[in-house]
Amino acid sequence: MAAAIVKYGIIGVGMMGREHLMNLHNLRNEGVAVVAIADPHLPSIQLTLDLAHSFAWSLKVFSGHQELLDSGLCDVLVVSTPNMTHYRILMDIINHSKPHHVLVEKPLCTTVSHCKEVVHAARKRPDILVQVGLEYRYMPPVAKLIEIVKGGSLGHVRMVAIREHRFPFLVKVNNWNRFNVNSGGTLVEKCCHFFDLMRLFVGANPVRVMASGAIDVNHKDEIYDGKVPDIIDNAYVIVEFDNGSRGMLDLCMFAEGSRNEQEISVVGDVGKGEAFVPESIVRFGTREAGRDGVQTLKAEDHRIKYDGLHHGSSYLEHLNFLSAIRGKGEKALAVDLQDGLVSVAIGVAAQLSIEYGRFVTIEEVMDELKV
Repeated sequence: MAAAIVKYGIIGVGMMGREHLMNLHNLRNEGVAVVAIADPHLPSIQLTLDLAHSFAWSLKVFSGHQELLDSGLCDVLVVSTPNMTHYRILMDIINHSKPHHVLVEKPLCTTVSHCKEVVHAARKRPDILVQVGLEYRYMPPVAKLIEIVKGGSLGHVRMVAIREHRFPFLVKVNNWNRFNVNSGGTLVEKCCHFFDLMRLFVGANPVRVMASGAIDVNHKDEIYDGKVPDIIDNAYVIVEFDNGSRGMLDLCMFAEGSRNEQEISVVGDVGKGEAFVPESIVRFGTREAGRDGVQTLKAEDHRIKYDGLHHGSSYLEHLNFLSAIRGKGEKALAVDLQDGLVSVAIGVAAQLSIEYGRFVTIEEVMDELKV
């Protein structure tokens, strides 16, 4: 007997909302369909309807998320609205009488306090699964490096270094992503991905953070409603973990002349592994075998039917979330609310470290790590 169609609604159909629509369309043979969208921005609605029409999906349109919730049309909701709206939308979904499973784009919220409120509210709804969109875990070279680390061939991980050298922030609806108050700041908005990966690689929780960053090149000549953007475009961040391991982020958003956008190095007391995106190359070796023993492989995942904007990771994210939904929560979510909370807490600590010019402890930004 075929599984029942899982009906999705997408709240926020800007660039990422349409990316989710494309991924779900490519999952149609898995028994999913997008049936509704909500967004107050008419140009985004029209682009989404045109896209859906191209593959013969009919969508019910709502101007706001509350109307979509009340319609009762959906089993699952994807929240891909501007960061500063996540908190209110998530609380409305969680508190609604009809249960809806939720995939919320990163960051979970823009502040630690709002993240904690969402975590507390979700605990009272065991009938709802909430996954956070930290999909970089699923990129084939990153997933392969995680597999190598978890397999123990590198030994006890001592250091993680992640370099992201890329293009500036893209233009978003009403330029919401140009200001810290809306995005949470660059190190929350963008870099929660990398703080999540650090925590995953070292298998520990963060203790304190030191960062140095600035606005040196991008957006300095832009003005919106009389205000100049305040989002940093480069930073170094050091994260210390409770098992003695350390992580380091090297971020530059005016580095289009790069072969790879992300370069990840994980070093243990036995060996070292590296992942390169988008080349999708993984290298790993041991201290004993030395340079001549380093192995190189091309990382691939043949389950991916749509590469999209994130090298197939969003497709795999949806595939895994669908599996969890159909398993009625028997299998733990790959990226849960605690992961979302801690990744935001590290980003907030890094933003504050730049402002204060000192180490900032996680305790300063969050009363306790396990809420």
